[in-house]
Amino acid sequence: MPQCATGALSRDGPRGQVSAAAAAGAFPKRVKVVEVGPRDGLQNEKNVVPTPVKISLINMLSETGLQVIEATSFVSPKWVPQMADHTEVMQGINKLPGISYPVLTPNLKGFQAAVAAGAKEVSIFGAASELFTKKNINCSIEESLERFDEVMTAARAASIPVRGYVSCVLGCPYEGKISAAKVAEVSKKMYSMGCYEISLGDTIGIGTPGSMREMLTAVMKEVPVGALAVHCHDTYGQALANILVALQMGVSVVDASVAGLGGCPYAQGASGNVATEDLVYMLNGLGIHTGVDLQKLMDAGTFICNALNRRTNSKVSQASCRL
Repeated sequence: MPQCATGALSRDGPRGQVSAAAAAGAFPKRVKVVEVGPRDGLQNEKNVVPTPVKISLINMLSETGLQVIEATSFVSPKWVPQMADHTEVMQGINKLPGISYPVLTPNLKGFQAAVAAGAKEVSIFGAASELFTKKNINCSIEESLERFDEVMTAARAASIPVRGYVSCVLGCPYEGKISAAKVAEVSKKMYSMGCYEISLGDTIGIGTPGSMREMLTAVMKEVPVGALAVHCHDTYGQALANILVALQMGVSVVDASVAGLGGCPYAQGASGNVATEDLVYMLNGLGIHTGVDLQKLMDAGTFICNALNRRTNSKVSQASCRL
């Protein structure tokens, strides 16, 4: 695949202007971008990505100014073969000060392996859909929460922060529409268990700004907005619009995946996450500080797309390609 020579895009976006909306306080002044490409982005790749490529990607992302880079997943290789090299990845990356490298741990065994490999933060994942939970982690929502209790207890003892994911918050491939009340209930339980942050995932990208507003209104009655993040897939082209609504409602943590990599192995038709490049470009245009260097981010996107021999899903990178 040809190398895409991207044009220079500044850290501060178009002319570094601060929008009237941000100045008036309608948007957060800062947004923490959680980069999920190395884990959520690559887990669905059919061909196994070589470990050195994963390590190089994470090291490049570490140079962009991102504060959080989800590195890998300590799940059984039987379920997600792509993540079988989790220990090698964790021990092979350059961990820079000030950057968090969380890993996904579905159970106590995964948590223990993650800590042994040097993990300092972990994530657990549940869903607001019974059928999705059954197909994804082979138990009910209630059973999944009980399973997490073991992880939470061990994490507290080891002083390791835990982030919680809630999947299917705006729709499920098996159940269809998910009630906002159910999302709020699961989010409240995970927050009450000790998760410092709850990432609300539109796993199949079916949400719209209207359903995002309705869901967040319900969840914010149960969980403080400062402890919420959004995780939007762009399947229906709604991700940035949905994120904008979340920002207007006070959410200041957004998950994204470099080059728009990713899907979900248990959600057929779920296309990539929102591209980190596109998110940062939009935030720059709003005058919202991320600390992320867009050019370096695009370089990391180009690297992984060349390694995978595919075109980027980032509109910003496509538009900036000078070939």
